[in-house]
Formats: sequence, C-alpha cells, structure tokens
Amino acid sequence: MKNILKSSLLLFAAMLMLTACSDDNDHNPTLQEPTSFVLNTPALANSVVDLANSKSVQLTCSQPDYGFPALTQYTVQVATDAEMSDAVELQSFTTAKMDVDAAILASTLTTLAVEKDPTLTEENFPLTIPVYFKVIARMITATGSSVPGTEITSNVVALNKVRVEYSLAPVTIPEDIFIVGAFCGWDWNNCVTMVHVNGHQDIYWRMVYIDQSGIKINTTTAWDGNQKGYDDINVGGERAADIKTNSDGNISTDNPGWYLMIVNASVDGRNIIYDVQFNEPTVWLMGTTTPGGAWAELEDGCQFTVPDAFDDYFVSPEFANSSASDSGVRAYIKIPGIDWWRSEFMVFGEKLIYRADGGDQERVMGSKGQKLYINFSNDTGKIE
Repeated sequence: MKNILKSSLLLFAAMLMLTACSDDNDHNPTLQEPTSFVLNTPALANSVVDLANSKSVQLTCSQPDYGFPALTQYTVQVATDAEMSDAVELQSFTTAKMDVDAAILASTLTTLAVEKDPTLTEENFPLTIPVYFKVIARMITATGSSVPGTEITSNVVALNKVRVEYSLAPVTIPEDIFIVGAFCGWDWNNCVTMVHVNGHQDIYWRMVYIDQSGIKINTTTAWDGNQKGYDDINVGGERAADIKTNSDGNISTDNPGWYLMIVNASVDGRNIIYDVQFNEPTVWLMGTTTPGGAWAELEDGCQFTVPDAFDDYFVSPEFANSSASDSGVRAYIKIPGIDWWRSEFMVFGEKLIYRADGGDQERVMGSKGQKLYINFSNDTGKIE
C-alpha cells in the first residue's frame, strides 16, 4: 500500500511539472522585428544652442517595439547635411534619454565643417549651423553583443541653430612614424619605429626591406584609417625610380631589397606632408678604426656590405686600426645635408641602439682586423 501511495504521489508531481512547463511556454515573450523607431524633435530645435557653454545636448526617443521591454543600445549619429550624407557616429547609450557630450559634438562638427570646406580656419569660427541627428537602435545581450535582426534606424531631427567654436587640436609634427609590411606579417604589434634624426624632430629614418607587397606608414600602431601608402607621400631620393604602388596602394618595388628610407614631415594647414627619400642602403664606418682615421664623412673603403636576405647582417670592412679609447667604434647612415653623428648607432651587448634624440653614446672598443656586424631586421649586432 505504501509503494502504491508513493507511486501515485510521484505521478501527480510529474503531471504538475508538465502543466507548469506548458504554461511557461504559452506565456514566453516572442521577439518581433520593429517596424518604426521615433527620435523626438528636441525642445530646443529652433533655439540657439551654444556648445561652448553647454555640458550636453539631450535627445530622447521611444524604445523600438520588440514585443517586450529589452536591453537596447542607442547609437547617435550627427551630420551637417539634412540627408545625413556626412554622418558620423558620436556616442552610444543604453537609455532612451541620451545626453550627448557637448565637447565631443563640437569637435566632431568642427571636423565635418573643415572637411566640407578646407579653406576654413580658426578665424572663421564660431559658426552657427543646422545640425542633424539620427539614432540606430539594436537589442543587445547582457554582455553587449548585438541581437541579429533587431537593428532599426530612426527618423532625422534637427537643431537649427548650433553655435560651434573651433575645437580641434593643432596639427603637429608626429611624435613617431611606424612602418608595417610583409616583413612583420602586416601586424602593427610587430612593426618598426622610424628613428629620429638627432636635433631634427621633423626628420626620421630607417633601414627598410621593401618587396612587391610593399609597406605602409602611420603615426599610430593601428589600422585606424590614417595609414599612408604610395599615393599619400612625395617620393624622392636616389632610388625613387624603384618605388611604385601596387594593387593595395602600398609603397612597393619590383626590386626587392634594403632601402634607406628618410621621411621629412611638415604641416600644411591640417595636413601632414610626407616627403620621403628612398636611398641606397649604405652604412658607413667612422673614426679611428678607418683607414684614414681622420673622421672624414663618406670615406672610401668604409662602406658595409649589404645583404640580399632580410634577416642577414650588414658587414663593415675590417678595422684598419684599433679604436682609440676616447673614440671607440662608430657607425652611421648619411642624411643628406646633416652631420653624420646625428644618425649614428652602435651595438651594445649585441643590441643595436640608435642615438636618435639621445646624447653622445658610450664608447665600444674594437681591435684591428675585427668587423662590425649589424642586423637591421631585428636590431642586433656584434663586433668580432
């Protein structure tokens, strides 16, 4: 009897569970694709909005009808054209009340105005212009991932009198220039940094291996849209005729090998101009170890051999003399019109160190008959 009662109770509990599950499924919300999404006309649509004296500009909207309340991301876009042809993204929010940062808005609008009319300068500001907004909404998960099929774009609204002060930082000579190419797997994390010419913040150099796949340069280590290829530079130098573009717009050549690349950067308005020389990859020995020992630039018999391979050594001639204690072994590449020591370098503990913007380097001794070996592919070297 006890077993029969126990079995009956278990059967009854299972029936209750099945009924509960059936009820839950019957009431689960169903995701529907929204068909409309309204961005409200701002209360200040026809008032003067002075961004310099505002903390934010508020936009509001209704949540798209997904069939139930849902976590939604709202991405605000702004334009100076009513058709939103020059629209750019500003900020994203997770509430239907969006306080757009006035400083970010001012900077973006200044950029858009200058791009539309490159003759505009700081003296032409402030501008009072109509500004247009739309919002893209999409449902997101708790981890921030977009839910497919939930994206919808709002109508366009306007603020008709936005006062914009000039709010762009001045364009300056880049702090660094980086080079990416096949030699580093097109990975900015493994790119090389150009070397500053001592005392010349606008001139950079690097021994670079260029092939048909080519290289690109940038002032940041990222594919951020600011990387420069062949059409973005002025090509010159002894080996300018060897340099060309390719199908990817890279700086390339049909004569693969080492090139001495020298960049002179200058500012014209809001543009950085890159005048780039591609010269013979000549490395020179200097100082008391040379045959003349007279500190003469470009001395005959002091050129390093140039390797054919990317990962091999440039090799100096044998030292004609042992180095004097106060001079050591010295090596450099020649920047036209600039003293040799402003682009010198030396090997310290098998590590190649460039003088760049630093002071005089420590002395490294060498003996008659030895040679200096330099590997520019990994910045190493040795004296032996």
